[in-house]
Amino acid sequence: MPKPETPLLTTDCIAVDDAGRIVLIRRKNPPFQGAYALPGGFVDVGETVEQACRRELEEETGLIARDLRLVGVYSSPDRDPRFHTASVVFLTHIGTQMPQAGDDAAEAELVENWDSIEFAFDHGQIMRDARRLLKG
Repeated sequence: MPKPETPLLTTDCIAVDDAGRIVLIRRKNPPFQGAYALPGGFVDVGETVEQACRRELEEETGLIARDLRLVGVYSSPDRDPRFHTASVVFLTHIGTQMPQAGDDAAEAELVENWDSIEFAFDHGQIMRDARRLLKG
């Protein structure tokens, strides 16, 4: 039986430091090249979404994720202009670690006031949804 065509599975990470700042990257590649985004990427065959989230955070920012807390699943067919993706989003606390850009990130930085930022993909909506978790 042939496999059905399904959305590609991704993960994104909201990483927060001790001061309440969020780690954001600037995308190195299209789509949204140069735009702010949450660290994240595709889940590889053979890994869990949690493993992928930790791997992508480390590859793009050099940061090690502590405990992961589920924020939600985002699966709108138009969230990525290239193809249909479904992203499992997690929240983690990074303490005093400092991000350094790597892999698909042109830059990685800690951002305090993210409300007015124009994000790549649906990451602005993800951040608005996560606001209650960030205050807790």
